[in-house]
Amino acid sequence: MIPVRTFVQRIALLAAAVGMAGLLGGCATSGNPKDPIEGFNRAVFAFNDGIDTVIVRPIAQGYDTALPTPVKTGVSNFFGNIADLFIAVNNLLQGKVPEAAGDAGRVAINSTIGILGIIDWATDMGLEKHDEDFGQTLGRWGVGNGAYVVVPFFGPNTVRDTAGLVLDVQADPVSRYPRVAVRNALRAVRGISDRAALLPADKLIEEAALDKYSYIRDAYLQRRRNKVYDGNAPREPDDY
Repeated sequence: MIPVRTFVQRIALLAAAVGMAGLLGGCATSGNPKDPIEGFNRAVFAFNDGIDTVIVRPIAQGYDTALPTPVKTGVSNFFGNIADLFIAVNNLLQGKVPEAAGDAGRVAINSTIGILGIIDWATDMGLEKHDEDFGQTLGRWGVGNGAYVVVPFFGPNTVRDTAGLVLDVQADPVSRYPRVAVRNALRAVRGISDRAALLPADKLIEEAALDKYSYIRDAYLQRRRNKVYDGNAPREPDDY
């Protein structure tokens, strides 16, 4: 049987390859130059949305209803503390040394007096929480977005961010934990916690979007561009 991590990586790489093929082969199915394989993307989006509607969102809603807020906060903080380690690495790779030092400080504080990150003392002490990943790092290095790609199970991405996703999965300590049962349990809890945090946005999207696919695509691309440039993106796109 193919290990889960290998399977995920192959899916991500396949999606990136399809996206690149769409660009190089001129098989555009959309008037939007950022989404030249819209037909493929809409099909994957419908698949992901169906899985979310039938399985993921109901579980997240049950989790959100059943657990008290302090427990949910502790779970989110625990996984956020793990993420801070690799946020520090990405900030360092982007040349943002003070931010990387702050991230490392967050990990040191929250892993000790914060009881493995369950309590976020670092934020109370004034250490800012950042949000960086390998896709953003590639963007800071000058790698353009490439085509918009919807990755099975993972959702909105670009060719660049899909490559970053592979690196994120490879570096993720949860995905590398040796005991399969524990590893899968941690993945499941993290995924449910992350999805529960997005529940308030569901109603907004449903009410605001005449075309849910286009709404999410455009919001994702704008958000990622702002993240790569730390909120100071050039007015005109420079990577198409």
